[in-house]
Amino acid sequence: MPEERSLEGKTLLLVDGSSYLYRAYHAMPDLRGPEGGPTGALYGMINMLRRMRKEVTAEYSACVFDAKGKTFRDDWYADYKANRPSMPDDLSRQIEPIHVAVRALGWPLLMIEGVEADDVIGTLCTEAEKLGMNVIVSTGDKDLAQLVSDRVTLVNTMTNETLDRDGVVAKFGVPPERIVDYLSLIGDTVDNVPGVDKCGPKTALKWLTQYDSLDGIVEHASEIKGAVGENLRRALDFLPMARKLVTVERHCDLTGHLVSIAQSLPSQPESREELRDLFMQHGFKTWLREVETADEVEGPQTDTPPALAVDQERHYDTVQTWEQFDAWLEKINAAALTSFDTETTSLDPMTAQIVGLSLAVEAGRAAYVPLAHRGPDAPEQLPRDEVLAKLKPWLESEDHKKVGQHMKYDEQVLANYGIEMRGVEHDTLLESYVLESHRSHDMDSLALRHLGVKTIKYEEVAGKGAQQIGFDEVALDKAAEYAAEDADITLRLHQAMYPQVAAEKTLDYVYRAIELPTSRVLRKMERTGVLIDAEKLRQQSSEIATRLIELEGEAYELAGGEFNLGSPKQIGQIFFEKLELPVVKKTPSGAPSTDEEVLQKLAEDYPLPKILLEHRGLSKLKSTYTDKLPRMVNAQTGRVHTNYAQAVAVTGRLASNDPNLQNIPVRTGEGRRIREAFIAPPGHKLVSADYSQIELRIMAHISGDESLMRAFSHGEDIHRATAAEVFSVTPLEVSSDQRRIAKVINFGLIYGMSAFGLASNLGITRDAAKMYIDRYFARYPGVARYMEETRTSAKAKGYVETVFGRRLWLPEINGGNGPRRQAAERAAINAPMQGTAADLIKMSMIAVQKWIEDSNIGTRMIMQVHDELILEVPDAELSEVRKRLPELMCGVAALKVPLVAEVGAGMNWEEAH
Repeated sequence: MPEERSLEGKTLLLVDGSSYLYRAYHAMPDLRGPEGGPTGALYGMINMLRRMRKEVTAEYSACVFDAKGKTFRDDWYADYKANRPSMPDDLSRQIEPIHVAVRALGWPLLMIEGVEADDVIGTLCTEAEKLGMNVIVSTGDKDLAQLVSDRVTLVNTMTNETLDRDGVVAKFGVPPERIVDYLSLIGDTVDNVPGVDKCGPKTALKWLTQYDSLDGIVEHASEIKGAVGENLRRALDFLPMARKLVTVERHCDLTGHLVSIAQSLPSQPESREELRDLFMQHGFKTWLREVETADEVEGPQTDTPPALAVDQERHYDTVQTWEQFDAWLEKINAAALTSFDTETTSLDPMTAQIVGLSLAVEAGRAAYVPLAHRGPDAPEQLPRDEVLAKLKPWLESEDHKKVGQHMKYDEQVLANYGIEMRGVEHDTLLESYVLESHRSHDMDSLALRHLGVKTIKYEEVAGKGAQQIGFDEVALDKAAEYAAEDADITLRLHQAMYPQVAAEKTLDYVYRAIELPTSRVLRKMERTGVLIDAEKLRQQSSEIATRLIELEGEAYELAGGEFNLGSPKQIGQIFFEKLELPVVKKTPSGAPSTDEEVLQKLAEDYPLPKILLEHRGLSKLKSTYTDKLPRMVNAQTGRVHTNYAQAVAVTGRLASNDPNLQNIPVRTGEGRRIREAFIAPPGHKLVSADYSQIELRIMAHISGDESLMRAFSHGEDIHRATAAEVFSVTPLEVSSDQRRIAKVINFGLIYGMSAFGLASNLGITRDAAKMYIDRYFARYPGVARYMEETRTSAKAKGYVETVFGRRLWLPEINGGNGPRRQAAERAAINAPMQGTAADLIKMSMIAVQKWIEDSNIGTRMIMQVHDELILEVPDAELSEVRKRLPELMCGVAALKVPLVAEVGAGMNWEEAH
């Protein structure tokens, strides 16, 4: 954005409000206002903020506070801040006046639910540095020393201390890059983060000087002598969590709170009128006289701080007469592009009924056509059926171009009325997804992010929770403004986002050639649905219930008494106190863990964990599928209709929900039996077509590794070929165990598996695993080169790309803590393969659907699951479909290695697969 490019050399001043609240409270005497209320912390905060404004010249500023409630760290570690006493009542009574004072003093105030002030500050520092800005953070919190850089400086107004890079080294003995390691070792008593027992600053500094980093200390833990060495070894399991907890998050999603630094955080003048009221209310007489004197000399203030963004003039019509309707019908018939939206009774598109329609043909001008509002005060409305009949030619016209936000939903709703919408030229949901897949794509967030406009939220017109009413009960004036704004904002979002998409050919290709056509295919698939055998599922549910009772009995017998099979606490007591099973790992609080990974490990040697695993798996199958699916059959169609969410996974993969058809387990007999309940109607078969080893083939194409490409081009068994390379034998000499190891290596490396992970997976030593990996890369140097080049490129750009140009953003590749950054690096390796596979299956869906329609056959595509397409095929068309399907799927792109699609058919999904 132009304003962001002009921020080079500007200064951003950030005040850690939460840090200063307590300091001001404890530093000031017990001041009281005219009505006897406490005012000391308020006085201290105002004094500090006014002093900062005088002493520091900054074009941009913000005062950041902690919001109430839990944050993501509480989810990580239940005892986080557990020992911190509750806020003194005298201080809590001053919080709201302090917030009023901050704003009146001209400081933008940031307080974001679920995110600590430190993390907001860390994110703003990172964003500002990217823009070439200098940042001054006013705080008394030592944790923020980790943010110091060539452009970020800390100041403490209470002690007059300034910390630049040299200052951090002078104070702590380590540079900013090692502050996290330092804090992990000494712990943080304020936040209840235990470090290494008896390890104080001196010991931490000594270790870091000797071993360079926390990872180095952990690696040499066995060498450290004495009691403190024993303490270190006892803390090893918790240290990764300690590091995670003390690391300031620098990539928080501030969507909905911040448009850009340039728009949201400019320093503002004081509001003398608000300050006068505040000073009078709380008895700050000296400051009150200053404000009144300024008013006498300068006159009253006429300038007020600008809003987040200046919204343009709006003119919204509520269409309640045929004359108004005809005028708007004329407008949309003449318009080059019309924004269209429906308001309905339900989020389920198959059952939703239309309450009203909204239209916009130019920014700032929109209309709402109420059609089915009800209740005692129901407004005058045009008849819904007549309006839809008059609109149908326009809705079904390819020549009249439409734009909307998540148009697939509106198309489904219109289909309930026998209208097949055509001419959908753009979808702002998909524009946002192609531009920045890692961010949120709801309209409220997009409006803030791209337009600087705070939109009316649904809850503001319909209420929340149990008190929420249907949109058909919302008062017309509120409903009209809300709905018309939807159409208006959607049009303006398109005008803001599409030029960014169109400016880059690869993004425009992904948007126009992949995402938009996929949306149309998904709409048809969702509408068709899939036939299930409800009686078979009910029978399976009954059988699973019987087996669950048997498993409970077996578990009670092994445990020596009854217990709750779903209680980690009771399981832990039985495992580790009663049966004395070995502790595999501990939770962050130090208790022995009983999670899935632990059960899997213990199940190798002990029967009770194995029984619990089977019980958990069957319970989930029963509740998620065998019990639930029969209840989800649509009464009108007799089928189950899933929803394919297109803008969720950053890799481009589709997500299935209500019900989720993509997570039905296929490695257990019970899971496969559920697939048997997905059936073909009489006279039909289900056909499944699945890409074979698609991600490995994409790896061969992207890396250009000659050995890998040769193996695929010659149609070799890739795992046998890899085993031959790694174990230096001929393909004929490869044993089944060697092939198994090669398979784990092949798939593990494309997901970034380390030597430790490979060793754990194969049950071998880490040295042996490292040897296998080294041999693999020696035999496949192109893969090694690809991985290194991809990491470097991802760090430079912040994203990787698929073969077809889809951008896969990696927000934590240059930030975050060590484990999250490493996870981003692993994702950088795999995302191009997952993303390209997602592109290919979408391109296949488009090609197959086009062939079906062009051929005018009765075959219908009914499901897409990962790399698999499932079709419902009349028996008479089975031979042709089996022939054409792999041709179409393998012909959508020309890679350096051949694509292979395997096809099967049967009376049910399991048979076909």
